[in-house]
Amino acid sequence: MTIALRRRLLAEFTGTALLVTAVVGSGIMATTLSPGDVGLQLLENSIATVFALGTLILIFGPVSGAHFNPVVSAADWFLGRRAGTGLTARDLAGYTVAQVLGGIAGSVLANLMFDLAAVDFSGKDRTAANLWLGEVVATAGLILLIFALARSGRAPVAPAAVGAYIGAAYWFTSSTSFANPAVTIGRAFTDTFAGIAPTSVPGFVLAQLVGLAVGIGLLAALYPDAGAAADQVVVPTDDATASHRS
Repeated sequence: MTIALRRRLLAEFTGTALLVTAVVGSGIMATTLSPGDVGLQLLENSIATVFALGTLILIFGPVSGAHFNPVVSAADWFLGRRAGTGLTARDLAGYTVAQVLGGIAGSVLANLMFDLAAVDFSGKDRTAANLWLGEVVATAGLILLIFALARSGRAPVAPAAVGAYIGAAYWFTSSTSFANPAVTIGRAFTDTFAGIAPTSVPGFVLAQLVGLAVGIGLLAALYPDAGAAADQVVVPTDDATASHRS
């Protein structure tokens, strides 16, 4: 069964927007509730993100696969193109635009909910080689996890597994694991706890693309036939035989 592209794009836009709203909004709430304690703020922010991400995957996964992330969509297209599975090039372009716009909308929504300016570009500089390395590690691990789950027939556990990985990566990576170009761009539109300065965005996105390449390389070595399961990323659409193609 094929799901119309417009429905999938709406799901990707809405899901990414709500994900960024959760990241930014919980960061604002954390700084309000726990002023002066950055460690507690990060804990509160990460817990909210984990639960929101898992829930959003459950809501939107049956429609679009719940990618919410251009590097996941790019990997899905790249790995599935030979097997005739996964996203088409047209789908990939649409998903990427929907995700980026959703990320921006999510920050705007969070700002408005907390009575801040709708758009307030972040002044938080995150430009450093160690942070870029953290993004490479976080992104490569995310790609490896998602496609390993699909390849081994465990895509239904993705809501819990992906949420758990992102929650852990908040703490074990130096960058606090953005691992998502759309989320990174969106977070530039809020000058709050979760923000990133617009000048820092290109370095993070480049590092995420390197992480994408590393993740695909590891998949090719560990799961040479991972592309055959691209239709199951992140969550199968409708049923096990559903196709992303339209």
